[in-house]
Amino acid sequence: MRTEILKIIEGGLERNSEKVKSYAKLFSEKLHEEGEGKFASRIMNLLENNSDSAHPVYLDEFMKKPVDNDSRLDMVEVTMSNDLKEEIVLPKLTQTKIDNYVNSLQARDKFMNLGIDIPESLLLYGPPGCGKTSIAHYIAQKTGLPLVTAKLDGMISSLLGSTAKNIRKIFNYAQERPCILFLDEFDAIAKARDDGHEVGELKRVVNSLLQNIDKFNSDSILIAATNHEKLLDPAVWRRFSNIIEIPKPSKVEIEELVHNNLSIVETDFLNDKKKTDVIVDLMVGLSPAEIKSLCINSIKQSVLKDEKTVSYVTFLYQLFLSVGQSNDQNEVVNFLYNCGVTQISISKNLGISQRQLRNMLESKGAEKI
Repeated sequence: MRTEILKIIEGGLERNSEKVKSYAKLFSEKLHEEGEGKFASRIMNLLENNSDSAHPVYLDEFMKKPVDNDSRLDMVEVTMSNDLKEEIVLPKLTQTKIDNYVNSLQARDKFMNLGIDIPESLLLYGPPGCGKTSIAHYIAQKTGLPLVTAKLDGMISSLLGSTAKNIRKIFNYAQERPCILFLDEFDAIAKARDDGHEVGELKRVVNSLLQNIDKFNSDSILIAATNHEKLLDPAVWRRFSNIIEIPKPSKVEIEELVHNNLSIVETDFLNDKKKTDVIVDLMVGLSPAEIKSLCINSIKQSVLKDEKTVSYVTFLYQLFLSVGQSNDQNEVVNFLYNCGVTQISISKNLGISQRQLRNMLESKGAEKI
């Protein structure tokens, strides 16, 4: 609870009543959890002023979002932790790193008891669609803190001086209340300052970003994510105490993702090891987002065909449409046959005669795997 006390004192010195109230409510909730109900109630009575709310972090405290002066659009999205039900599938080592980070956030008071003040900032990087945003949601869910998401690629103003002001607005907004600030598409602003294609004003924007991170990192929680880590300014990396690469899934994670995404329907192939191995091998290199989309499309096609079960051939056909390099029907037929689909099933699902199908296979010299 030392973090909350420090924030309350900070808010008082800054004459920032919103910051004082936000952290005092969180402090009251923690007191209540530790059996200090009477003291917690006294704090809430002082703060509520006859309000009938009782949750330590009010949604209405987040309603006055920072706005871009040019577009008049909100620059952040706020998601309360109780609205997040995120499940993530990661390689074991990556999952361990994420869980260690969550545990360190949950034990911040223990570190402060020892006089250790560790900035808990996290930089996530890796290919698109591999779960960086889902991980931010997962961390917010585990810590019980609201997630304030800033889409940096959408807040770059035509006037770069305004961009620096927008950055400052976002950080000030997040500092006033208990939350996790999540900077998505981080490379949109944190680009290397030695890039010869960037103008001097944009380099000053990066300097402004670094200054705001330094100030924010002292005792607040910051998570940033990028698909293009090579574009980041070298100084950016030093601002993060935790850096975790989020890779594409291995075969083990691919199989788990397929099972999870098809769990709401029946299939005729997930209990067949040979068929499962075939589709997993074909999906190596896909991201979790691509795998989820493939599963959803397979479910949709099964529903449209009034089938109660997602069949092996339906799934494979959607997989071919996702990763295939050709629209040629001969290629589709050859692909399905090589994956072990029977000629009768191919004929039925593609709406072609068996004689035509045999001719196609003979012309390709297909060999079933």
